[in-house]
Amino acid sequence: MTEREIPWGEYATWLQGDVSGTQYADRLAEAAARPTKDAERRKILKANELPWENSPHGLLKHICNENMNTRAETVDAYMQIIPPGSRSGKHRQLAEQAFYVLEGRGYDTHVDCDLSIPDGEKYLWVPQAHEQRFEWEAGDVVYIPPNTISQHFNANPNAPARLVFITNRIYRHCGLDELEQLENAPEYDPNEQLTAERLRRYLEVPSHA
Repeated sequence: MTEREIPWGEYATWLQGDVSGTQYADRLAEAAARPTKDAERRKILKANELPWENSPHGLLKHICNENMNTRAETVDAYMQIIPPGSRSGKHRQLAEQAFYVLEGRGYDTHVDCDLSIPDGEKYLWVPQAHEQRFEWEAGDVVYIPPNTISQHFNANPNAPARLVFITNRIYRHCGLDELEQLENAPEYDPNEQLTAERLRRYLEVPSHA
């Protein structure tokens, strides 16, 4: 090709580089091996295999997540137990969530966040002044939009509430893994190895109720 035939003068630029790769071949090999890999992953987990956690957000029983070697690819799920008259932690999560109320009655508080980029550099999420409140009871489904500050309250001082959460895992795979804990649950104990037996003491009705 003559100099006059070189388009837009970029011919010499795209010919640069001596690095060789196998990315496409690697992707083909991964796709071919996927059925064998998936066959080793769990489709069924029994109730006694689901891990407990006394977390900053509250008392959880994990149903599925990436660490549990299940076939689920796009969602995480856990059950949250809120003791009588108590509450969850408060967090801001970029991924959207929905939860189903298995047992109990209570309410959520939600605060939307606005995007701010001061000086055109680092972005910030600024909570709006308005806090919304949503009442719920057994059988209800509650949706938590992306990038919402949320907290869950058990309005019954005499019985626990149980909520099952589904979280969209795709946000994390896209590099949008924003999870900010703003307030810890009252029961949070980082040193406690929560078990079903130890959970029972959290379900007792407070003596002042």
